[in-house]
Amino acid sequence: MNYQYFTSESVAAGHPDKVCDQISDAVLDAALINSPKSRVAVETLVTTNKIVMAGEVTCPKEIDYEKIARRVVKRLGYTNPIYGFTIESKVFVYIHQQSPDIARGADKDGAGDQGMMFGYACNETKELMPLPIIISHRLVEKMDEMRETKKIPYLRPDGKSEVKVKYENGKSISVDKIILAVPHNPKIENGELKHDLYKNVVVPVLEKFGYKIPEEDLIANGTGKWEIGGPSTDTGVTGRKIIVDSYGGMARIGGGAFSGKDPTKVDRSGAYAARYLAKNIVANDLADRCEVQLAYV
Repeated sequence: MNYQYFTSESVAAGHPDKVCDQISDAVLDAALINSPKSRVAVETLVTTNKIVMAGEVTCPKEIDYEKIARRVVKRLGYTNPIYGFTIESKVFVYIHQQSPDIARGADKDGAGDQGMMFGYACNETKELMPLPIIISHRLVEKMDEMRETKKIPYLRPDGKSEVKVKYENGKSISVDKIILAVPHNPKIENGELKHDLYKNVVVPVLEKFGYKIPEEDLIANGTGKWEIGGPSTDTGVTGRKIIVDSYGGMARIGGGAFSGKDPTKVDRSGAYAARYLAKNIVANDLADRCEVQLAYV
């Protein structure tokens, strides 16, 4: 580690790409509840008033894909027609059974394909994850909480965070800058938004890590107002946030995304196994940082 600063970002649960990840994973959950031997590879695309689901599912019981998608959209807060994407959006389903060629390999060897993946851990945080990505996650989680509990009642679904951390001799010593972006009621001025986010999101999150920043080091909606977010302004697709899903760019990752894939898809299960190995090496004080590569050949 020879860098002085490192920056990572995260996205809120209502971010378009994360909407897709959660719909795909909700299908996976439903299939595995029906049968642990289900095979699932589901991709989702969301855009203005449309949800498109495609892929392969082999499951002994019928799955109500449309109902699952609408349930996720409702949970994420897309209930107002002004968002241009709601629980009433049209759902298109193009899902068929898994290829017998893939099924043959998975049934025989447990892995449906070749692949390489990485796992990483470090002792910067109690989660054994890099500090920039963990703070980024906690910030968007707190923003979502403020919206859901109406403690900041004018916030709307969607949002992002970015955190810049300063390092010295490989150790984090300060948080230097935070960026938060979140859609909101247009009647709210940027100054009010920034102050509310600083007081209710930034301060309590950073306190848990032993850091603080002045309000002027927070950038809130840097382009000004952000009225409408979500899929009507930014089309979402499953698997486009793999850096957010892993280590915030501080470690290498494999070539595949996680969401919507059953355990025979080694993009997911292999990455989880590699993380498990790396985490236990660090947790047992065998290393401050550890990166593990696995390959299925």
